[in-house]
Amino acid sequence: MLKVGLTGGIGAGKSEVSRLLAGYGAVVIDADRIAREVVEPGTPGLVAVVETFGPGVLATDGTLDRPALGAIVFSDPERLAALNAIVHPLVGARSAEREREAGPGAVVVHDVPLLTENGLAPRYDLVVVVDASPATQLDRLVRLRGMTEADARARMAAQATREERLAAADLVVDNDGPLEDLEPQVRKIWAELTERAAATR
Repeated sequence: MLKVGLTGGIGAGKSEVSRLLAGYGAVVIDADRIAREVVEPGTPGLVAVVETFGPGVLATDGTLDRPALGAIVFSDPERLAALNAIVHPLVGARSAEREREAGPGAVVVHDVPLLTENGLAPRYDLVVVVDASPATQLDRLVRLRGMTEADARARMAAQATREERLAAADLVVDNDGPLEDLEPQVRKIWAELTERAAATR
């Protein structure tokens, strides 16, 4: 099994690379998706969040009210740390479970937005960084996601710098250009990943 960490700044195109790799046969484990699953209604994760932050973080249908929780944690580092202490171990356990299910010869790609920020590179056999210039990121966030320029800049500033991400990279996907330039690069990276996976068997 080859364990790959996939990351990139907001608007760099990591989700598209993740989608392409899954299409080629990678087992993609999406940390963001799992983080949502572990706090669904009926889970111990949601119970722990409500115990810690109060019933005000629940929507009327019993699901987690993410904006309400966000308003509490994102302006208060201690509260954010408390949330992370609940969610991160659950995400880690679920990710490990999915990894075990993948089988010995698999290429397992962990799609982790904050890989660099959380110092997670050592967990993986190699790290793939999807890279785009800050100008390209900003343009995509405003034009494609409908963010205001101020909001987009704030989101980008809250993440690791481009240099920090590239310093953690073993392989880099340059996604500064149009979408049609992306697929050949990702196919080439997939060939390298499968080769490395075969060598580890």
